[in-house]
Amino acid sequence: MRSLLFVPADSERKLARGLESGADALILDLEDSVAAANRPTARKMARDFLEAHRPERVRRYVRINPLDSGMALDDLAATMTGRPDGVLLPKCLPADVRTLDNFLAAFEAANGNPVGTTRIIAIATETPAAMFALGGYAEVSPRLEGITWGAEDLAACIGGNNRTVAGDYDGPFQLARTLCLLAAANAGCMPIDTIFTDFRDLEGHKTECVAARRSGFTAKMTIHPALIPAINETFSVSDAERDWAERVLAAFAAQPDAGTLALDGKMIDKPHLVLARRLLGLGTAT
Repeated sequence: MRSLLFVPADSERKLARGLESGADALILDLEDSVAAANRPTARKMARDFLEAHRPERVRRYVRINPLDSGMALDDLAATMTGRPDGVLLPKCLPADVRTLDNFLAAFEAANGNPVGTTRIIAIATETPAAMFALGGYAEVSPRLEGITWGAEDLAACIGGNNRTVAGDYDGPFQLARTLCLLAAANAGCMPIDTIFTDFRDLEGHKTECVAARRSGFTAKMTIHPALIPAINETFSVSDAERDWAERVLAAFAAQPDAGTLALDGKMIDKPHLVLARRLLGLGTAT
């Protein structure tokens, strides 16, 4: 999964456009992009969409409202009958993931769904308190599929701008991005980069995608279909990467007792083998 597109769940036009966007996953949004008065309609439309479009075509996630909002259970009650592939949990702490795990188990059992199949993606940096808890996601729930970060809500909480005058992320938001990446690695789940808000700046978006991939992120969220092609291209394994990874595996297979080897005039060792296995989708065990 490379690309995740946010779609307001109360917009029939945007839901239809999302299906044709090429995104690997759609996030049916019941939170920020939906006005409070429209949430009952959005819940129904999200459920209808989930029931009409199965995961064979596109992975389907629902962003519910925060657990402390008083709306999350209504969001789940309305949409879990549609068997979403996962739930995005905003403004959360590790304990909230554990609570959501329990809620999902109850809804799965009530709807006759296999218990444990609904995944969780945590949006884990949207409050100052969340920043101090990013080390706590390891083993919090077997449902935890990914951790992502958000700059807009954190900026609102702090009362500042998340970008410098030069356009780069300011210090606290660089920290949020870095800690998100490390938290996901620590928890053994996907690190997912946040949205790029200026969807007209295709070059800037591409630059941010490349930087995220180089850092170790494996996917990126977006709010606009025009940005999907760049995400899918950047976060796909290239032919050159695949060739390198296959040759690394072959080199170590030929000399299984070797600690270090030479390849293309450079030394490779176990970290390169781990990276090669990751690029080929083989996991990290060696």
